Amino acid sequence: MRIALCAGEASGDLLGAGLIEELHKRFPDAEFAGIGGPKMRAAGLDAWHDAQELAVMGLAEVLAHLPRLLKLRKAFRQRVLDWQPDVFIGIDAPDFNLGVEKWLKARGISTVHYVSPSVWAWRESRAQRIGESADRVLCLFPMEPPIYARHSVDAVFVGHPLADEIPFQPDRLAVRARLSVPADAKVLAVLPGSRLGEIQRMLPVFLEAASLLTKATPRLQLLIPAANRECRSAIDAELATRRDASLNAHVLDGDAQAAMIASDCVLLASGTAALEAMLCKRPMVIGHRIAPLTYRIVKAFGLLKSAHVSLPNVLAGEALVPELLQDDCTPDKLAAAVSHWLGDAAAVDALLPRFEAIHRELKQDASARAADAIASMLKTDATR
Repeated sequence: MRIALCAGEASGDLLGAGLIEELHKRFPDAEFAGIGGPKMRAAGLDAWHDAQELAVMGLAEVLAHLPRLLKLRKAFRQRVLDWQPDVFIGIDAPDFNLGVEKWLKARGISTVHYVSPSVWAWRESRAQRIGESADRVLCLFPMEPPIYARHSVDAVFVGHPLADEIPFQPDRLAVRARLSVPADAKVLAVLPGSRLGEIQRMLPVFLEAASLLTKATPRLQLLIPAANRECRSAIDAELATRRDASLNAHVLDGDAQAAMIASDCVLLASGTAALEAMLCKRPMVIGHRIAPLTYRIVKAFGLLKSAHVSLPNVLAGEALVPELLQDDCTPDKLAAAVSHWLGDAAAVDALLPRFEAIHRELKQDASARAADAIASMLKTDATR
């Protein structure tokens, strides 16, 4: 049994690692190869390329890297075809993976796309085109399979691995003790993103908001997790340029989840981090800016159809947490939104049961269900 996989960033690497472990239980002699990060390699992937090579975000950013990405995709898909896997699994990274899947599917390779693109936000009609690339789509969220069903695409809700990993009631005091954070401290977790472009764009405005907050909360402690060494260098460099001596910031190597659990509030860019903060049962403020060219394209063509961009709000169907986007993402507005959560315990208490209800819906033993969905497809293929 040969299984090829491709993950394009840290979140995909996490999903891929769990999937490889579960698939290995069902197919002990299986070989795994493709593109992944350190977690997938540790789980048994023969990595032909590192996932970080695909970690490009936004239309303008992709354009700058397009020649390299096209060359990589061409070489990678041919290598997969030459290897002749029983199935190819594209994990997220739709701009890269869907093209690979469509090309391989046309040449007789079974294909799976794990993590549905946001068809609920960016034109439902894409669901049909995704079905042209993937024989089966594995969805992390319950609202997605019905959309695919309307377009006769095979899609399965498997739940989200983070909902399986994070307990319903994380032990904040234990995590604070491990991070040497005083039990009575006011803590703001700051997550500007896991890509260098995001950090360079979002961290300065987040730190400026934190400086404003320290005027009302002088003992405010910041926890800033760095996804990798490059992110750590970028964060340290930005902190070094600041002259605000009152800014009590601690940079962590990884440990984003611990930083969230230990915090009183999380200030973050939109993405998987917002889902993780919700599962950690922490109030949050979403602040996000994309490249100006990308934003103009999105606005000009009306590409965003959803009323919300952060997963907690999308899953709830209402604005549980504030989203301050583009021109609204200013230090003043961010600081005011964070201050609300820090100063209104009743609002936090009302928020947490909503988060727990969503957590329960997403907790499905996702890696096992995804592996089952792939295994059943392989058995069906074998009987044809």
